[in-house]
Amino acid sequence: MTTSPLAICTVMLLDDHEMVRQGIALGLNAEADIQVTGSYGTGRQLLEALARQRVDVVVMDFVLAPSDIDGLSLLQTLGRRFSQCRALIVSSDYSPATVSLALKAGCWGILGKTQNLTELITAIRTVAQGRLYIQPCMLATLQGKHSAFDLVTVKSTVDVSATLSLTSGLTPKEREVLRCFLDGMSVSSIAAKFSRSASTISTQKQSAYRKLGVRNDSELFKFIQQFGGPE
Repeated sequence: MTTSPLAICTVMLLDDHEMVRQGIALGLNAEADIQVTGSYGTGRQLLEALARQRVDVVVMDFVLAPSDIDGLSLLQTLGRRFSQCRALIVSSDYSPATVSLALKAGCWGILGKTQNLTELITAIRTVAQGRLYIQPCMLATLQGKHSAFDLVTVKSTVDVSATLSLTSGLTPKEREVLRCFLDGMSVSSIAAKFSRSASTISTQKQSAYRKLGVRNDSELFKFIQQFGGPE
């Protein structure tokens, strides 16, 4: 009986602290399905390396040296020039503003530097599969100020139609409302789009939540993370 070869996820690291990069590389390379192909101290070095060799995931700090490219600009550059590479932010700063900016700029995941290596490995594998990864504590922080779906257009990083195919128990209108909500539209915007009242849209949204077994935006996001991509 033959076994299929293990799919290897290639990774590049970006952090202006060499010891941090060395520690992460040592841990990641111990995993059979992850290979660190480059480790860089500046955004410019990373971009030069990506021009020579593409990878699946870029693990990068959001706050780099003052003389370097800022994290936001670097994410935007990665999106323009190397869209097949998925950026995963590992940062000591994950305030709501930073998280929302990073998501809007195109990152695929955000992880705090206080987390352990096991969490990072999980995040890399999740992102490599084309699914967003955000720590639950960050979602809770975002929820305290805004809806996560007001901050980022989820359909740019998650296959929404595939997710909704798992929810055949929803009525057509509930699916319609949920799809628009995942596209980043507010309740009032959806109401205007379909010429319904905001209360009707809100009722249909909550009904969809009950049928999906989720209670709020945060739990819906976790649902999407779990079922966001087809096999």
